Parts: sequence; C-alpha cells; structure tokens
Amino acid sequence: MKKILFIGLALIATVAMTGCKSKESNYKKAYEKAKAQEMAQQTSQEAVSVTPVVTPVNPTTPTEDNTNVRSERLNVLNGGNLKAYNVVCGSFKSADNANNLRNTLVNQGYSAQVAQNPETGMYRVIASSFDDKSSAINSRNTLRSTYPDAWLLYRTY
Repeated sequence: MKKILFIGLALIATVAMTGCKSKESNYKKAYEKAKAQEMAQQTSQEAVSVTPVVTPVNPTTPTEDNTNVRSERLNVLNGGNLKAYNVVCGSFKSADNANNLRNTLVNQGYSAQVAQNPETGMYRVIASSFDDKSSAINSRNTLRSTYPDAWLLYRTY
C-alpha cells in the first residue's frame, strides 16, 4: 500500500512540474514584440517626419519655379544669422540630436545653424541660408545626395 501511495505521489509531482513549465518561445515572442515597440518609439523620438505645409512666400510675385517652400518663424539657437531661404537637413524634438547633426554638417564644410520653431518646439538643422530662392534650390539639390529629405524653409519674422 505504501508503494502505491508513493508511486501515486511521484506521478502527481511529475505531472505538476512538467505541466507548469514555461515555453521559451513565449518569452522570445514577448521580447521581440517589446523590442520592436521600443525601436518604433525611439525612431519617432529621434526624427519626426512632419508633413510639409506649403504656403506661398508672396502670392503676388511669380517664382522662378514651382518648388514648395514651407514658411515658419524661427529663433536661431546655435550658429550664425539666417537669411530668407534656408535648406533644412533635419528636424528634431531633441536639441542634442539637432546639435549632433549641425556638428556633422560643420565638419563637412557647411555653415550650419540650429533654429527652433517656437510654435511647434521643433529644432531645425539648417545647412545653408540664402537671400534668393534659386540659390537655396541649388544648395538643396546638392545636399539631397547625402540628405535625401532636405527641404526649403522661408523664414518669417
């Protein structure tokens, strides 16, 4: 009788221990999902893609082409003075990220500046600044070989 009781308890213990075992694949799936969410959040924080709002600089004056130019009010934080037409290579929520890109551009020979849009809080990294639109377009086109998302910004005051 003791043998049967002992064998029964051993069988119950074996079933209990193997039935509660976690599967490694479940942990792996949860880890991969959390990692993907973390990467998506990090990407959205580092570089925010903003849909450009196209506003004409001066609707009564015809422009030399139909290149879209966004208008914003900017406060220069780091670098020299801005002119009317600016080539933006990066747009960030973080000032550190903006300054890192500015330093990269300065090392490449550009007179880059960091400016902030006080309405949105976004930091704009401006690679070059011009008084006329055609020069800004040429500079933007050159920069697009390295920074394919470079765009034009008209500074309002």
